[in-house]
Amino acid sequence: MAASAQSRDAVPMTRRAAIPLSLHEDPREPAIEIDAARVAHGLGLQVAWFRKLMDDRKITVLCERGTGEDAGRWRVTYYHDDRRLRLVVDARGNVLDEA
Repeated sequence: MAASAQSRDAVPMTRRAAIPLSLHEDPREPAIEIDAARVAHGLGLQVAWFRKLMDDRKITVLCERGTGEDAGRWRVTYYHDDRRLRLVVDARGNVLDEA
């Protein structure tokens, strides 16, 4: 277990610290960006390891657009192994709720 934790820390972070999500129907609308460090921490991962898992498609993301009184909000759920992080964000990527 210690060896795998060590290799997680050794993965270089080569990309931005935010995760862009295209949540708008209009492709001209900008993507919403969510802080990768917050998501990584919520899943119990180092940021660099989280980025590698995202690149390797080992993190699953489910995005749901709010309707009615929740219009303008999105529920974004990240899954990895038996872990889950659910965030409710606004159109600017500000986290409104976390579970």
